Amino acid sequence: MIVDLDRAISIKQQNLRHLMTRSNVVGVGVGYKETSDGITNDLAVVVNVARKVPVAQLTESDKVPRNLNGVKTDVVETGRFLAGQVTAQAQSTKDRWRPIIPPGVSMGHIDITAGTFGCLVRRGDEIFILSNNHVLANVNNAQPGDAIIQPGRYDGGSLTDQVATLAEFIPIDFGGDSPSCGIATSIENLLNIAAKVLGSSHRMMAYQTSPGENLVDAALARPQDPNQFTSEIFRIGAPKGAAKATLGTNVQKTGRTTDHTSGRITQIDVTTSVDYGGRVATFTGQLMAGGMSEGGDSGSAVLDEDKNVVGLLFAGSPQATLMNPIQPVLELLNVEIVT
Repeated sequence: MIVDLDRAISIKQQNLRHLMTRSNVVGVGVGYKETSDGITNDLAVVVNVARKVPVAQLTESDKVPRNLNGVKTDVVETGRFLAGQVTAQAQSTKDRWRPIIPPGVSMGHIDITAGTFGCLVRRGDEIFILSNNHVLANVNNAQPGDAIIQPGRYDGGSLTDQVATLAEFIPIDFGGDSPSCGIATSIENLLNIAAKVLGSSHRMMAYQTSPGENLVDAALARPQDPNQFTSEIFRIGAPKGAAKATLGTNVQKTGRTTDHTSGRITQIDVTTSVDYGGRVATFTGQLMAGGMSEGGDSGSAVLDEDKNVVGLLFAGSPQATLMNPIQPVLELLNVEIVT
């Protein structure tokens, strides 16, 4: 039976919950099935695992069926996905760019190590820098007006290298937050007073439940001097606009750590978990390419061969790269690409 893309996505969604609960699974997407002979033309529900384990070592509940409602499955070892600030082990060759700063170079919030300046975007007549929340807003911990420096702190940047301020960001939802309800806070306080009086060493904490799912890891910074920035991405050139990527789209990016690299979209509609320094967030509707990035490349604009921006790189592993499709990024921030 020939399976079309809509059916494959539908079957993936129907089976997503029980696939994600299997041990070792870090994400599920839709892609072309790979065999020892290479990539086939068969669409499959692709189950991404931290590490491939021999079938004989798996429990029945952890085994992935060979097909789901007539759609083939594939198991791919991607490793665990990490949100990609640079770590202390990474080697840095990125410079302080003056007088003109191009996208694709080291940048970040004053309190993070370093990430990448993705591209310029526009809302009306105002120009902004586009990158990730965890690059410009320190994983929800920053405030509008905070200093953005180029290069990032790990590359020698300091407050004297401030080139922008944080404008706004889409919060990353980790599935719970501090309570905003006065009733819940009052009950929490009363219960803790009672626990103390009764001699208990335990305490109660109210928290606000939330869907715990994310579409984007994105933020905007406001340049101190817009004339100091160019739209021409280092080693790529100016983007022509925005476009939608699909399976097999050839893509490229310039990032702070691995410079200019290219790859191919191998999975779409990916639901996956991403580790932010010990806190895990779930993302849905993502794009996946091969291993074309390392820590510090987060925030890079990902373009197709025609120089249309198709995604915003935000996480990866040695085997794979994750990116937000650019459409929800632009829609949620109410901006357009500067060409």
